[in-house]
Amino acid sequence: MALNIKPLSDRVLIEPVAAETKTASGIFIPDTAKEKPQKGTVVAVGNGTKDHNMTVKIGDSVLYGKYAGTELKLEGKDYLIMREDDILAII
Repeated sequence: MALNIKPLSDRVLIEPVAAETKTASGIFIPDTAKEKPQKGTVVAVGNGTKDHNMTVKIGDSVLYGKYAGTELKLEGKDYLIMREDDILAII
């Protein structure tokens, strides 16, 4: 099902990766101790501005700041919408 949202200007819509439920050594992490994810996949990209061409594209895996963007829930899924400047790296 296609997502019916188009970010404006230099904004990007990101679907965060699910938080880790288990550590590398096999210990399960309770919901109260889970870290907020800082990695996600770009779902939609705005057109940019006259002074700023967009670098990221749909499908890119990105790293972003822990408190970057605005959280929204669409069709039962969690998303973040943020400016491209808030994205730290493409991985």
